Amino acid sequence: MKSEISRRSFVRYTPLLVLSSFVLLHSAASAAEASDLKQYNLGADKLALQGFDPVAYMAQGKAVKGSKENSAAHAGVTYWFSSAQNKALFVASPMKYLPTYGGWCATAMAKGEKVEIDPQNFKVTNGRLFLFYKGLWGNARKDWDKDEPAQTTKADSSWKKISGE
Repeated sequence: MKSEISRRSFVRYTPLLVLSSFVLLHSAASAAEASDLKQYNLGADKLALQGFDPVAYMAQGKAVKGSKENSAAHAGVTYWFSSAQNKALFVASPMKYLPTYGGWCATAMAKGEKVEIDPQNFKVTNGRLFLFYKGLWGNARKDWDKDEPAQTTKADSSWKKISGE
């Protein structure tokens, strides 16, 4: 009799336990994602690269504005694409096209700082997309190009500290 009551209680509460576990795991994952996204250079609606197409930098060697109609999300970040083909390439292999250092200026990251970028001021080296500040205070890519290997080492180290990656 006692085992029959225990079995009924178990059957009755199992769906509730499963649902509660799912809610807790989803909440933890959402909190972790939100925390991680704080380190990235994102605009409104978590838009990356100020709406420029991440695939175009690599495939076409130029900065091309994307459109909301050709958008895709990866890890909570929204990306716009200039064509359905570029969107498909990204969806198939997003890690290949993500901007380095969360989309912050690479030269500033070498100094441990997060600085806005001009999305048309970029460089692709060894399959990595580096973005740079360009404005009133100068062109950060010029400093980067003076000693790219040393700058990359410093920026990689800084990004690990900042992002926890």
